[in-house]
Amino acid sequence: MKVAVLVSGGGTNLQAIIDAKAAGRLPAAELALVVSSKPGAYALERAKNAGIESAVLRRADYAGADAFDEALLALLQSRGIEAVVLAGYLSIVGPRVVRAYPDKILNIHPSLIPSFCGAGYYGLRVHEAALRRGVKVTGATVHLVNEEYDAGRIVLQKAVRVEEGDTPETLQKRVMREAEWELLPKALDLLTRGAL
Repeated sequence: MKVAVLVSGGGTNLQAIIDAKAAGRLPAAELALVVSSKPGAYALERAKNAGIESAVLRRADYAGADAFDEALLALLQSRGIEAVVLAGYLSIVGPRVVRAYPDKILNIHPSLIPSFCGAGYYGLRVHEAALRRGVKVTGATVHLVNEEYDAGRIVLQKAVRVEEGDTPETLQKRVMREAEWELLPKALDLLTRGAL
């Protein structure tokens, strides 16, 4: 199954997918395209090093959300993409793309949904909120994307302990290392093998 990975930053989750593919843990996935919302994102370098085609699609280059959605959908369809992974992608995927890929778009979110999710909860903000609330356990969730924010069917979750003295940055790193990098390739394997 041809897969596109959408990214916005360093691409550590993309790297986890690339590494899983290289290790033979994604037998049914063909990593066909990486799309970045920002030029200069290090994820593009990771794609290049892995020999994966990449493209940059900036929302600011389009008249509005509909035009951007149309351009993203056209790009995905032109490459024969069958499944999409949002790996630290900080743009909203619009309804046209979601409808074109029903139950074929995965997103990784750095909390145990339904905690600390929805509009405004992304990146370090999620970990700041968890620490402010004083939770003892947080984690990550991979879910299918629908037209509601962080509300699609949950595929996999993993809990991560919050430690004394954690900062948003240390907690973010632990959640990535212990949960995100493990869950996302597993979920992609399930999706591409038709095992969800």
